[in-house]
Amino acid sequence: MKTEELIALRRRFHQIPEIGFNEFKTQQLILEILEPMAREYWKIKLWRTGVLVYIQGSDPQQTLAYRADMDGLPIAERSAIETFASEHENMMHACGHDFHMTIALGVLSHFSSNQPKDNLVFLFQPAEEGPGGAKPMLDEHVLKDVWPDQMVALHIAPELPVGTVSTREGLLFANTSELFIDLKGKGGHAAYPHTARDMVVAASHFVTQLQTIVARNIDPLDSGVVTIGVIQGGTKQNIIAESARVEGTIRSLSIESMTEIKRRIEAIAKGIEAAFECELTIDYGSNYCQVANDSTLTKEYMSFATQSPNVDFIEAPAAMTGEDFGYFLEQIPGFMFWLGVNSPYGLHDARLLPDEAAIQIAVSHLIEYFTWKMEQA
Repeated sequence: MKTEELIALRRRFHQIPEIGFNEFKTQQLILEILEPMAREYWKIKLWRTGVLVYIQGSDPQQTLAYRADMDGLPIAERSAIETFASEHENMMHACGHDFHMTIALGVLSHFSSNQPKDNLVFLFQPAEEGPGGAKPMLDEHVLKDVWPDQMVALHIAPELPVGTVSTREGLLFANTSELFIDLKGKGGHAAYPHTARDMVVAASHFVTQLQTIVARNIDPLDSGVVTIGVIQGGTKQNIIAESARVEGTIRSLSIESMTEIKRRIEAIAKGIEAAFECELTIDYGSNYCQVANDSTLTKEYMSFATQSPNVDFIEAPAAMTGEDFGYFLEQIPGFMFWLGVNSPYGLHDARLLPDEAAIQIAVSHLIEYFTWKMEQA
């Protein structure tokens, strides 16, 4: 696919963001693009709103896979785009999945016209942002008949210049968990506080105490985050709130720290229940394991990227970012890398505006990498 075709395709994806397991239009667009590419050595398989494309190699010694996530975010776009802004109210591709799918289709287009020596699997995965598509895909054995020897994925990096790729051996992204807590007490009139159990006060104490967990329960040589992004409670200024809701996220660089953070959240919750005579319900929502890059394959890729004249490679630090690609890496050797897109605004920002010049760079880079990898087999 030519550069202008890739950009036009990315813009079509950008206009139709859909949340996890509702990527119906997105799936149809992928199938529309795939139809004229299809060859006799292809197989296409649908799973929920996802798409799997298997390309049989001419002399296969291995099976290589590339994963692209599909879903958007429940964010009202403010990117100043007029010609191809989101057509879906309060939804946006604010994490670059429109880029990820376009890049996958660009690479796929090349190998549809040039049958690869080895087998290739392209996995368009729904629900990365939640509730998570990778784990159920594995649990339902979607890859059983085309099990890869290696899997690769990329993620756009707004802070890196176009033309840059970046990764590291071992842990790249953190363990993550959503956090939803409902508090229930007793409502009442503001003039008679002694007859009520105020959940705005209880929630305020709870959130304050959560901030002690990382500071006092996690090894300072490890890392953890407990962030509360939403507090909801009350209906009117002179009514004591019967209920409140707290929403947040937990991040850690080790499984042990994630376990300890959750243990302390539950202990603090019991204390709040006793202190404020209320009930707390905890829901951890979607939980994603860490993204741990295979050391051998990542080192090999880093050497390849460093020697490539078409990209600049820099080693990445570990990040508290969450990604369900980690579930694939638990069972399949592989790695994820960052792709520089030079946006003044970051991931999950309603103003995210990645540079489309990065698309063709990524397509060419992955074609070169997969071709090189096949030559090594």
